[in-house]
Amino acid sequence: MELHQRIVSAPVDFGAVRTEFGLASDYPSEAVSEARSALDAFAGARVDRRDIPLVTIDPPGSMDLDQALALQRTPTGFLLYYAIADVAAFVTPDGPLARASLARGQTFYLPDGTVPLHPLVLSEGRASLLPDQDRPAALWTIECDENAEPQRYSVTRALVRSRARLDYAGVQGDAEAGRLHPSIAALPEFGRLRIEAGMRRGAISLRLPAQSVIRDGSEADGRNHWQLVIEPRTAADDWNEQVSLLTGMCAARIMLEYQGTDRLGLLRTMPPPAAATVESMRRTAAAVGVAWPAAESVGRMLASLDPNTPAALVLMSEATSLLRGASYTLLDHQPPDTLQHSGIGAAYAHVTAPLRRLPDRYATEICLAHCAGTEVPHWVRDGLVPVVDSMRRSDAIAGKLERACIDLTEATLLAPRLGTDFDAVVLRETNGNRTAEIFVADPPVLAKCTGTPPEGQHVTVRLTTADPTTRTVTFAFPALPAPSVTYSEP
Repeated sequence: MELHQRIVSAPVDFGAVRTEFGLASDYPSEAVSEARSALDAFAGARVDRRDIPLVTIDPPGSMDLDQALALQRTPTGFLLYYAIADVAAFVTPDGPLARASLARGQTFYLPDGTVPLHPLVLSEGRASLLPDQDRPAALWTIECDENAEPQRYSVTRALVRSRARLDYAGVQGDAEAGRLHPSIAALPEFGRLRIEAGMRRGAISLRLPAQSVIRDGSEADGRNHWQLVIEPRTAADDWNEQVSLLTGMCAARIMLEYQGTDRLGLLRTMPPPAAATVESMRRTAAAVGVAWPAAESVGRMLASLDPNTPAALVLMSEATSLLRGASYTLLDHQPPDTLQHSGIGAAYAHVTAPLRRLPDRYATEICLAHCAGTEVPHWVRDGLVPVVDSMRRSDAIAGKLERACIDLTEATLLAPRLGTDFDAVVLRETNGNRTAEIFVADPPVLAKCTGTPPEGQHVTVRLTTADPTTRTVTFAFPALPAPSVTYSEP
């Protein structure tokens, strides 16, 4: 038996993945020209709010900065300013840039670079909320009570200026050291209150290990080397996420509460899980020894778990089956219960990432018009159906693309280790108990395992397949002899 050896990195070529999914390597030249020569985005009715000390919180190195916030504690609760990049100010309806972004739908992320929704001169330049730059924005003002529940909310076009670019790890460290930037000093309290509000609504938050492929900086053989890591998720991630979720919920309320004759809306919806699916989760919880009171929601039960335990991994893996069927829904005359997002526990709209996601530009324009008491632009009304179609196509690609890049990296890293034994946690049985999904921590791999390993248990499995060509990785339990395979460097 070959003992497990630590696997660090390997050269991986993602070009075949780009080709397989038909991802364009270059942005259309006429759309780039439009982005470079866009009219003055500061013109028109735009309030000057450069006095607000906004900051951004994004992963290190990010340049497409959609959001900037400033949060204040008030005598009655909280005052949130949330500036969103005003992409519509740069895009001419029916122009080459509008057509190109409609064809793409969203930014596609690969380890070796992005396929952006908009030209980089726009998404990482003129429209991005970079620090110390005057930028046009859709500025949300949300007043909350002591429990961080929204009482009044509106959005208007504004001129803003970010003061600092922060990242999640830095915010987390500053919070622990008691030195948070004054613009977000209230964020921990606000975030915790919003998380608790989500629990009351029945929201579901999963904390499964998030795999990521990163460059390790090694190019000794002339090729980039890549490694698999688990992305650390901090409390700061959760706090910042709550700001975006709250804004999306306020946007949905504006659409649903509008009483004008031209009522319009674009919501992100998700149907409630089937009762049988929840009941299956209850049986799994009992099997792995997790107490789940009958009156407790799925979300609160999951939030109570230590995410580093096998039982939590099992239950959160199974809980992914509760969060299916997300779609974009045009607001018409549907019953209210069909307009909810069950994972959030409320009506919700995408409005906070217009640089990276097409519907946000359209939903934001609806909210701006409703708040101003003006007519929704015709290009928005006429474009909603094509936008929904575009997102259905691009969402299907995005999910498969991310998995393909991770699968390729897993297979490439593991190919030289056929026959090696690894420690794993069994997440769930599949395919009539003939196979299982397992999680290997080192390197972090989610894969299929043949045999019948016990769910929720630590087991030793043997690597039996690792094929970069098919992006296939499988293990066996109990440990079985590996097939005779000749491995060639990719």
